[in-house]
Amino acid sequence: MPHDEYVASLARKRMAVIALFRDDDERVLIVNPTYKDDWLLPGGSVEADESPHAACRREVLEEIGLDRQPGRVVAVDWVPARPDWPEGLVLVYDGGVLSRRDIQDIVVDGEEISEFRFVAPDTMPSWLSPGSSRRIAACLAALRTGEVLSLEDGRSPAASQGHR
Repeated sequence: MPHDEYVASLARKRMAVIALFRDDDERVLIVNPTYKDDWLLPGGSVEADESPHAACRREVLEEIGLDRQPGRVVAVDWVPARPDWPEGLVLVYDGGVLSRRDIQDIVVDGEEISEFRFVAPDTMPSWLSPGSSRRIAACLAALRTGEVLSLEDGRSPAASQGHR
């Protein structure tokens, strides 16, 4: 097969990045998007020819007004296709623990993001979608162990079989 045909035949996946920020009480920073019901972690789509690292920094700046270098990748989560979205990959970056000063500097635009808050990990299912809740719970555990996770819809691949 000629190279250009081969390249054209490769699968295309959407890619998103999120930053996992915490406060001194180990609560997780979430944002309320104006375009959907569930809250999210700061982040968004990686644009064409943009690195995931650069996308995470850009999205955090756009959504909460903090210009910070993302930390290490905590997880790569494959997200299955849904009726309104193709399958994709979500890279979760460690945003670190925000100081009181950092938290005071958070600004949301009111158009894409209406507000932010910190939530205790055990309350995340009432704020986030089930997949996001699973992903973040797994990432919080990985932060304690230093692991980098490979997830499928917020679960370890072995656990995700049969849940598709």
